Amino acid sequence: MKPDREVVERLAALDTAAISDALDSLGLSGVLAGIAARVPGARACGIAHTVTYRPVSGDGPKFRNAANYLDDVPAGSVVVVDNGGDTSCTNWGSLLTAVAKARGVQGTVLHGSARDLAEVREAGYPLFSTGITMVSGKNRVELHQVGEPVAVHGVTVRHGDVIVADDSGALVVPADRAAEVAERAERVDATEREIADAIGRGQRLDEARKTFGYATPWQEKESAGA
Repeated sequence: MKPDREVVERLAALDTAAISDALDSLGLSGVLAGIAARVPGARACGIAHTVTYRPVSGDGPKFRNAANYLDDVPAGSVVVVDNGGDTSCTNWGSLLTAVAKARGVQGTVLHGSARDLAEVREAGYPLFSTGITMVSGKNRVELHQVGEPVAVHGVTVRHGDVIVADDSGALVVPADRAAEVAERAERVDATEREIADAIGRGQRLDEARKTFGYATPWQEKESAGA
């Protein structure tokens, strides 16, 4: 089950900090640890399109056209690529960036390494990865599966979940909890804005936090002040 477009748009309007707090309030693990932004200021939000790689094995030509899956990625997706966290060779670069932009892909989250960062940054493409290297994945890795669950340090990303990524990192919101997470994250965001505004008007930090329910910002306002 994929979340409604309206829910995805609501999550896209929020930063990962607010969404992380909302996930915490529900006891959900969503942070994709170790994955960092490679294009400062770029944000990505969309439906996860999962891809896994494995080392080239067996007989036959070593070159396997491993990235041709990208032709079939729907617009609005965030590609989640799992190379098992192996950063010794790349699974993304400038050519795939050009294809992704042309297809309307919203960004890439890579449990592995990327290259061609100058070109990717010039394109303004939202790219997030575990590592960086110039070593090509050609003849080293091959496409293993598309659409199957991916695990990043114990956190599972399923095809159809929502990925949100910004300068703070990347996280996953389970599809079946996306509306609930969006609602709580919006409350977190509103609470922090209210606290900041109150401080700007001269209120003490401790007073503002108490007034606006900083300890439980995801709660509705009538509960937050109790």
